[in-house]
Amino acid sequence: MKPFGSCQLCGVFLSAGPMDCENGTDIVEFVLLGFSTQPKEQPLLFMIFLLMYGAGLLGNIMMIILISLDARLQTPMYFLLQSLSVVDVGFLSVTVPQMLAHIISTSKTIPFYCCMAQFFFFCVFGVTDLLIVSVMALDRYVAICNPLHYTTVMNQKVCGHLVAGCWIVSTLHSMLHASLLLRLSYRGDNHLFHYFCDHQPLLQLSCSDTSINEALIFFEGSVILLGPCVLIFLTYVRIVVAVMKLSSSGRRKAFSTCGSHLTMVTLFYGAIIAAYFLPTSSYSSHRGAVFAVVYTVITPMSNPYIYSLRNKDVKEALWGLLGKRVFFQQSS
Repeated sequence: MKPFGSCQLCGVFLSAGPMDCENGTDIVEFVLLGFSTQPKEQPLLFMIFLLMYGAGLLGNIMMIILISLDARLQTPMYFLLQSLSVVDVGFLSVTVPQMLAHIISTSKTIPFYCCMAQFFFFCVFGVTDLLIVSVMALDRYVAICNPLHYTTVMNQKVCGHLVAGCWIVSTLHSMLHASLLLRLSYRGDNHLFHYFCDHQPLLQLSCSDTSINEALIFFEGSVILLGPCVLIFLTYVRIVVAVMKLSSSGRRKAFSTCGSHLTMVTLFYGAIIAAYFLPTSSYSSHRGAVFAVVYTVITPMSNPYIYSLRNKDVKEALWGLLGKRVFFQQSS
């Protein structure tokens, strides 16, 4: 059994020893302690995350609508951006609404199987996000390094198959890890020092041997995470070599587009590696929650603004849509 120390998030001390597992009853619900139990901090936390959630939904839904309605955006690159926005809406919605409800509510419990379901869908959306980002890097590589063959290599059919493959891989990955969590025993203390049902806090709370789960995180999880990461690194090495051969104006445009992508990829991957690829014994609930905010809230909220809304074609499509709306309102 893994010992619990003092909780950095709420200032309480809890301990789970062998007696809790031997004499405790099976857990039927978990208590999500979130970031803080201090009443004075709750309104500020609620407003911050509500604004971030609203901005994330607005940006991603706007991108989905714009790309669906504007014929100029019916290209493989924007199809991938639209797919990323769909995933980001799900990624935000699987954790943030519940966190907001728990901040303003006195009850912070979640039923056991709802917790497992949340973990499953969190993994599905999170891994799909990772994989689609790597496909986007491949798309930029073909567009910059092999532009004459872009329309044949990265057409709508190929992109559709790649996105479908991302969903299939992420679903299988999530089913594997969720089923392994379900086989563990949870008795006694039911407090999760997190704002959603994440992998490491659940492993820490288990009374069972979690060595198989941890080994799978490091080996299978490393393939899922580091495989796309290596692909992105190699594509950007080739992209940088190709861009250096362009004119100064073309070089600035390429670096502007790819720099935004690379910044978000580094932020996303860095937070996930820091949160998951450390042994459970050295896991810090405070650190895990902070890094989780980066990849579950900040990154999916920022993606549409970083990737798309700075783009000239997207701006023109947005202003065109807003102009049509104003015109129809004035006509009526």
